[in-house]
Amino acid sequence: MRGRVERFVRARVVPYEAVLDAGGPAAASALAELRGRARDEGLWALPLPAELGGGGLSFAAYAELAEAEGASDHGPAALGSAPLLDVTMLGRHGGARVREEYLEPLVAGELRSCYAMTEPDVPGTDPFGTTTRAERQPDGSWLVTGRKWFTSGAAGADLVTVMGRTGGLPGDREGLSLLLVPTGSPGFRVVRELPVLGATGQYEIELDRVRVPADHLLGAPGGALAIAGERLALGRTLRCLRWLGQAQRAFDLMCERAATRRGSRGPLADHELVQQHVFDALLALRTTRPLVHEAVARIAAGQDARTEVGLAKVAAARMLQRVVDSAIQVHGAAGLGPDTALPALFRSGRAARILDGPDELHITSVARRVLRDYGGREPATRG
Repeated sequence: MRGRVERFVRARVVPYEAVLDAGGPAAASALAELRGRARDEGLWALPLPAELGGGGLSFAAYAELAEAEGASDHGPAALGSAPLLDVTMLGRHGGARVREEYLEPLVAGELRSCYAMTEPDVPGTDPFGTTTRAERQPDGSWLVTGRKWFTSGAAGADLVTVMGRTGGLPGDREGLSLLLVPTGSPGFRVVRELPVLGATGQYEIELDRVRVPADHLLGAPGGALAIAGERLALGRTLRCLRWLGQAQRAFDLMCERAATRRGSRGPLADHELVQQHVFDALLALRTTRPLVHEAVARIAAGQDARTEVGLAKVAAARMLQRVVDSAIQVHGAAGLGPDTALPALFRSGRAARILDGPDELHITSVARRVLRDYGGREPATRG
């Protein structure tokens, strides 16, 4: 199955990357064609529940395929696994109406969803400062008002999960809730696109007294942080798996270049400094992959994976940036131009160190957790 996914991404998705990156009607047409081919080849929505039309793979089984699928940023969308986080969250925490009305269309690719947590003046790493408010109405519905940004895929989404205050004031640790908002509701607006180092797909959105049905609250009022924590652990680990796939792609490009490119002093592969790049990149890949799969194993087993996810996220982000940088160096000027995927991969590597929490957040969180465990131990003595 992994080989089939690898071949699909390499032969089907990669040739369409420039079209998909540009967006617009041509991208929508290309994506529809790819999704049809994925269904025909039995590769559609592999990690999503079988009873909803997916492939039914467990997270542990899907992790073996996620690297290959993620070698292209467009792989998950083309193969139907992109809504995994939302389907998991809505399946666990959505009410009966939400589950019945939205889950099957999400798995089928008929609906698209996104997640809005970060605000212009409130980073996602500090959700207690959330200012978006959801006010309860006499009929039980909610009126949501606020602004979010860096919301992936908001322009084409049918649903957006919004973190807002149903109680308390900005800065309070209590009162944060998640509401599922249909984007066609009056008062919902996409304010602008926010290119990330030139790449499209991120948006700023505004909600002006958007009415949300009472049964579109996810979980209990005030329960946002627990749900978001589940989502982040799974989402960060998925990103790490996909970054491994992108780094492997860059590594392969580097080695192919070194093996086939000849200069006045012979093949690049014979140069010791090129060999150093190959060694360092391979070492980074091989030492990062076990960290990521340790996080996968703990999540799959339902265990506390905060330390493992933090280690994996920082290691994978650094690794991706380092491997792609080496690949660009070996390619020389060709690595900076439009003829390879390396500029896009490098952009992903740099953004990776901020996405889903910057490196600094994970470093301090993991270190504090580890040191706290040592705080209750008896001092070691010489015997």
